Amino acid sequence: MISTSSEPGHDLRIGHGPGLRGGVVIPNHELRERFSRSSGPGGQSVNTTDSKVELRFAPLQSGAFTDDQRSRLVVSLSQRLVDGDLIISASEQRSQRQNRVAARERLVAILRGALAPPPPRRRPTRPTRGSQRRRLEAKKQRGQTKSGRGQVRDLDA
Repeated sequence: MISTSSEPGHDLRIGHGPGLRGGVVIPNHELRERFSRSSGPGGQSVNTTDSKVELRFAPLQSGAFTDDQRSRLVVSLSQRLVDGDLIISASEQRSQRQNRVAARERLVAILRGALAPPPPRRRPTRPTRGSQRRRLEAKKQRGQTKSGRGQVRDLDA
């Protein structure tokens, strides 16, 4: 089981997994949160509490990663970074705390995907002699079947 700790206000712990041998601990001071009014569900108290969370993290400046991990992050996250920051928003829940947890969990999922090594390259294979022979025999059989169609012969002649 892959363990993570995404409790708001504490260090973010990402357990071991592909690309993360011993796991990673991101210090809480490297995570910046901003709160604003959410446009999501709410009932009577809608637009009165700052429940939307915007989580910012600068993975390339973080001391939590090794140089190899950092270079893999550069390649994987280059499209998602805004001024070197990875920005994640969460506003699905009515509670600010639940949105904070959701944003941290999304950050963990993104970092896991970015740090995972690429899958091994496919080794090209060739068809066996037997499969080539069977394919050609099947083509000949289909050709004979089709060549027998459409020709009407007069047997009396």
